[in-house]
Amino acid sequence: MSQFSYQDGVLHAEGVSLAAIAEQYGTPTYVYSKAQLLANFDSYQNACAGRDALVCYAMKANSNLAVLNLLARRGAGFDIVSGGELLRVIAAGGDAKKVIFSGVGKTVAEMRLALEHDILCFNVESIPELHRLNDVAGSMGKKARVSLRVNPNVDAKTHPYIATGLKANKFGVAYTDALETYRTAAKLPHLDVAGIDCHIGSQLLDDAPLLEALDRLIELIDQLDAEGIHLHHLDLGGGLGIDYGDEEDSAPVPVGDYLGRVFARIDAWRKERYDGKPIKVCFEPGRSIVGDTGVLVTRVEFLKHGEEKNFCIVDAAMNDMARPALYQAWMDMQPVVQSKADVATYDVVGPVCESGDWLARDRALSVEAGDLLAMKTAGAYGMTMASNYNTRGRAAELIVDGTQVHVVRQRENPADLFALESIIK
Repeated sequence: MSQFSYQDGVLHAEGVSLAAIAEQYGTPTYVYSKAQLLANFDSYQNACAGRDALVCYAMKANSNLAVLNLLARRGAGFDIVSGGELLRVIAAGGDAKKVIFSGVGKTVAEMRLALEHDILCFNVESIPELHRLNDVAGSMGKKARVSLRVNPNVDAKTHPYIATGLKANKFGVAYTDALETYRTAAKLPHLDVAGIDCHIGSQLLDDAPLLEALDRLIELIDQLDAEGIHLHHLDLGGGLGIDYGDEEDSAPVPVGDYLGRVFARIDAWRKERYDGKPIKVCFEPGRSIVGDTGVLVTRVEFLKHGEEKNFCIVDAAMNDMARPALYQAWMDMQPVVQSKADVATYDVVGPVCESGDWLARDRALSVEAGDLLAMKTAGAYGMTMASNYNTRGRAAELIVDGTQVHVVRQRENPADLFALESIIK
């Protein structure tokens, strides 16, 4: 059940009017629902109940400290891709021992930082990274727990920019090279080979590719076990999609259904090959936890009618929400206050000096200058991908809890943007 609904013709986040929020806090503003966030996370936790499983939130989707803190208090682990993200987890009160470090370009400094905080595991993506991590751990007198991110060459059938499991992608170790790479890792003295990982892509509405990837990992685990390389955990990554409101797309697979099929497959395999001995299972969901927890509220500045196009010019822009310009992503756009104005077809665009600065195309809207619009399902890859292009301050972030509103990130002002710059004298 969505926590964003119309009440007396006005769109609300839980018990608070988005119109009242815009009046008090200005626009553009990200507004998140605490109840929706926790319900989404609980859908994973509940499906894992009674099992040795860890849900590691992929924080690149939304790394606000308040979001991280709420999830940490719920028992979440975290999937990170930089040293900065690890420091965010710690600042938010998260447990570093529940952190998995992914990414193809980990620096020496980032490896040292992660080892100092005794993270759960490094998802290693190449042989050169194995050797670097072994050297760094040895210099610190430590052993680094590792899993290999294996690229199973499974087509996720998603946008090419967010497909990560094919041979042509930069991520992971090729499936055909994985066995030999594990042999290399097992011989390095400062590495502890702990698990296996894969992540084939994002915004997957069908779990068939994920289950195909699982089958390929199971085959590899059996081969490794026969060679005396025994893995302790299996990490299936994330990737489950959400409903962005595009009628052309089918509904996403429910989390419980997907995890139920995963555990049934794992249970049958462990019973057949390992006398029922369990294996720890990790997941790295991001978008499916935070995507529908947020909206981006924006105000209409002008309506511009042209020969070929009508433009609804708003105060949010591609620097606030990059997904449409970057991925040609479809995101639902709704009026905050239901209007009786004439309906017309508009491209919703921002003030940034780029033709690529659009948020929605060819939308039938009943709207007038000064009205408010809410860009739905904006909780993932909104603020984390935001920029200061055109010297635009990034939006404020708020979390609504029932009838309470919490400012969890102040709006940037121009002075903030050049505070770290200096003039040559």
